[in-house]
Amino acid sequence: MRTIIPGVHTFTGLLAGRVYLIEDPDGLTLIDTSIAPSGRKILDQIRAMGRQPADVKRILITHAHPDHIGSLPELKAATGAQVIASSAERPVIEGQIPIPRVTPDKAVGIARLGLRPPSMTLKPTLVDREVNDGNTLPEVLGGLLVIATPGHAPGHIAFWQPEKRLIFLGDILMRFGNWIRLPISSLTCDMTENTRSLKKVSELNPAVVCFGHGAPLTENAAQIMRGLAQRSP
Repeated sequence: MRTIIPGVHTFTGLLAGRVYLIEDPDGLTLIDTSIAPSGRKILDQIRAMGRQPADVKRILITHAHPDHIGSLPELKAATGAQVIASSAERPVIEGQIPIPRVTPDKAVGIARLGLRPPSMTLKPTLVDREVNDGNTLPEVLGGLLVIATPGHAPGHIAFWQPEKRLIFLGDILMRFGNWIRLPISSLTCDMTENTRSLKKVSELNPAVVCFGHGAPLTENAAQIMRGLAQRSP
């Protein structure tokens, strides 16, 4: 496990999808859960820091893609944590509808070639609490603001801590080494809307950006985010 700032950590050794851990006075909060095989590694790293699975009180979900909620059923069963997600992502997480896919009229890049994942309905996990744009989670990190950031997924949300200028970005952007880019077009429902979401969060001038894929950005984050937003169509 790697510390980003005091009280905020990220798990290491996961194959796909980054997971974050926040230490709060009443226990722990997870943001996303990686792919299905990651549950054991996440629980092992929680124990290695001297905590127990039952210390996890909340699991926040940015969006319902398999690399972000694959381990959710296992982690919810092991921890008893409250699952928190947006209204639009709830029916996907609960297995009521398939994962939304890009439609031909919204396709850009390689998605125009018809390359997109097959229809998939996830193993159901109960969502305990819905949150939407402008809601605050006062019990998390001194107050975590929910920001609607649709595009990559219809109900995609980011989490913003204004005093720390820290944002959990989900998949609005992805980082591969030093390369930061827009999400993969074939896995993004509406790239135009995703770009609007990028411009929206870049205006917050974050100091620390925690991606859904890739290492967190802790230096020149605001400048880099504004530059990416300006260059995006």
